[in-house]
Amino acid sequence: MHFDATVRELAEADVVAFAGVGLMSRVLPVTEAYREMSAAVRDGEAVRPQLDWLLANGTPAGKVYGATLLAELDPDAARAAWRQLAGQTGDVTTFSGCIMNKVPLAEYAAGRL
Repeated sequence: MHFDATVRELAEADVVAFAGVGLMSRVLPVTEAYREMSAAVRDGEAVRPQLDWLLANGTPAGKVYGATLLAELDPDAARAAWRQLAGQTGDVTTFSGCIMNKVPLAEYAAGRL
């Protein structure tokens, strides 16, 4: 499967939302991209190179998606990624239902360790 558009969507993400957002529970394009990559990981697709690229080149939100997906594939590598992200700058905007929050990437990553 070819993932260029999906990885690009994740790399350019300006928000982290793993489910629908807002009162109407709208699923954002980046959430769809995350779900597509997550399904590929579960199906045994060879996506590790894309996840490594995402962690190196994504926005702070894109890196969160990369580390989260990596956890499904290789939990030890994901822990190492979260440790690295815990030392980086930038903010991450998250959605949980109707609640939007903005936190430093380092704080978000430290919470995953």
